[in-house]
Amino acid sequence: MNPEEFRAVFERLETEIHEVIVGMRGVVRGCLIAAVAGGNVLLEGVPGLGKTRLVRAMGDALDLSFARIQFTPDLMPADITGTKIINEDASGRRSFELHRGPVFNHVVLADEVNRATPKTQSAMLEAMQERQVTILGETLALPKPFFVVATQNPLEMDGTYPLPEAQLDRFLFKLTVDFPSLEDLRTILERTTTSSNPTVDAVCDGATLLSMGDLARDVLVKQDVTDYAIRLVLASHPDGEGAPDATKRWVRYGSSPRGAQSLLLAAKIRALLECRENASIDDLRAVARPALRHRLILNFEGEAEGVATDRIIDAILDSLPR
Repeated sequence: MNPEEFRAVFERLETEIHEVIVGMRGVVRGCLIAAVAGGNVLLEGVPGLGKTRLVRAMGDALDLSFARIQFTPDLMPADITGTKIINEDASGRRSFELHRGPVFNHVVLADEVNRATPKTQSAMLEAMQERQVTILGETLALPKPFFVVATQNPLEMDGTYPLPEAQLDRFLFKLTVDFPSLEDLRTILERTTTSSNPTVDAVCDGATLLSMGDLARDVLVKQDVTDYAIRLVLASHPDGEGAPDATKRWVRYGSSPRGAQSLLLAAKIRALLECRENASIDDLRAVARPALRHRLILNFEGEAEGVATDRIIDAILDSLPR
């Protein structure tokens, strides 16, 4: 695959998804960037904004197997990964038979992921990072490509649990789904309250998506761009080099090295979409918010004042010299 083919497929994916998804241009692009990078996405927004429909449209456009897991307080780890049950044949012999859970699909929608208990959340950690699951001592590989798109209700809503920091760090992007504008809302009503029934056609398969990811990883990155990503991550720590006053005042823990990896991978893909074959500092700055906003852990003062992590990221970007 060459860069021109990459952009053509990516743009067709966006076009097909927007056949059923109104607005959310940045969210759709962010989800597709993460899919190409092989990363997971966390979508946050109040119920009813079309988050679940977006993930279904992605699965249709990518022509990949799709599974939806509805996270509830009574969901158990085996409901996600699967389990082994005792099976008895006609002769009376008993043996263990593996029943695979819904995680054994290419695209997994973890719907309202923060409504499940921490015990159940732990079942997702190995799948999201190692692309494998362990069931009663047996380790099984997940299909390729594989990525999780999770939806999350704002934490102040009833019946939600904060996601563990280790799980948050396994999301390449966290994207915020805002309420639609007047024009978007009018279009949504026209599509959903009439006989109109738009559908999504398959654009590419798993092999094509993997090829796009391979091409993105070959995008050139100069040393000064890599150094900027490193300085950006270091400045997210209150005791890190170049940390602005906002970080020192409101942040307890900054981004992990995974944050730097997410920055570079997303910047490479954005460079291809901008018709360039080398990533720039501007690419890093453009993806800084979705790549880092869920990786900054606020301290008590930051939590008490309700400081948005985007505000801290903006302060870091303003303070860092190019």
